[in-house]
Amino acid sequence: MSENERRREEHLAAIKLRSELNAEQRLTLSELERFGWELKFIRRPPFQPSIAVVFDGDRKTYAVLRADGTLDENPEFVIRK
Repeated sequence: MSENERRREEHLAAIKLRSELNAEQRLTLSELERFGWELKFIRRPPFQPSIAVVFDGDRKTYAVLRADGTLDENPEFVIRK
C-alpha cells in the first residue's frame, strides 16, 4: 500500500468519526485541532452513550469530548499504551 493510499484511508476514517459527533462536539474538536489535538476513536460501551476520545499532538495526553462539547481531561478509564 502506498503512502498516499494510507493517508487517504486515514482521512476517510477521520471524516467518518467526525460525522458521529454532535454539533457541540464538532465545534470543540475544531478548536482543539488548532492546538494539535485529534479525534482518535469513539468508544461504544453496551447500553451507554458513545465516548469520543481525543489525543494531544504529542500523543501523551488524552481526554473525552462530552456530548455537551466540554472536554473531560480526567476520564474515569485508562487507555492501554
